[in-house]
Amino acid sequence: MICLFYFYPMIQSLILSFKSGSGNNLVFTGFDNYIRLIEDPTFWTAVSNTLIYLIIQVPAMIVLALLLSVLLNDQSLRFRGLFRTAIFLPCVTSLVAYSVIFKYLFSLDGILNKWLLNLSVISEPIQWLSDPFWAKVTIIIAITWRWVGYNMIFYLASLQNIDKSIYEAAKIDGASSFQQFFKITIPMLKPIILFTSIMSTIGTIQLFDEVMNITQGGPGDATLTISQYIYQLSFKYTPDFGYAATVSYAIVVLIVFFSIIQFKVAGEKNE
Repeated sequence: MICLFYFYPMIQSLILSFKSGSGNNLVFTGFDNYIRLIEDPTFWTAVSNTLIYLIIQVPAMIVLALLLSVLLNDQSLRFRGLFRTAIFLPCVTSLVAYSVIFKYLFSLDGILNKWLLNLSVISEPIQWLSDPFWAKVTIIIAITWRWVGYNMIFYLASLQNIDKSIYEAAKIDGASSFQQFFKITIPMLKPIILFTSIMSTIGTIQLFDEVMNITQGGPGDATLTISQYIYQLSFKYTPDFGYAATVSYAIVVLIVFFSIIQFKVAGEKNE
């Protein structure tokens, strides 16, 4: 079953990447698709956009999820369950529903611009969805809002498995909360931080839904991602499944590359 549903499609998609043609009329063209990939400006725009999301959003989301988990693990905090539920809910919210809400909130005459204008933070409405820079910011905010709670749950579960006597001993030795966080909490959560970092990296490199539903890759190709470009090559433009398969393997290369970096940074010797 594993060979049939995992390895066979992978091998077939690799073979497909060496073919070219419209629709199902494919012929073997060798490395032509890979040469085309290197010379394709739209592909590099998609890669650039995806890497921007990755470099900015993933660290911000991991740090925010970690801080929230520590705060919500405090036994003295009232309504902890309510706060946990509220932060976790976005990741189980309907994608289409929340995309529509974000488009409404971040529209030119949306609530966010009205608030900022009323508070005199800005002098004119920000073009969140039609300006290349602000469109990227909107996507980053949307992804962070949706997935912070998901990562927070992993950290909360791990924090509750840390022996409280370790913190008690640290307090007796005079360690501050700041020192406890960096000397105890972070090292104890290291495997989970590595796991969530890799999963968040994979999810961001494969990013499709938010961009497709909020900005459709626009304005122009300012928010286009690699996955959305694959969709366009397969279904929007004249179908070129061979070249789409080639682009998909670029995602595989990026995921492997960044996963190796994260393993090296985390330190394999500790495993």
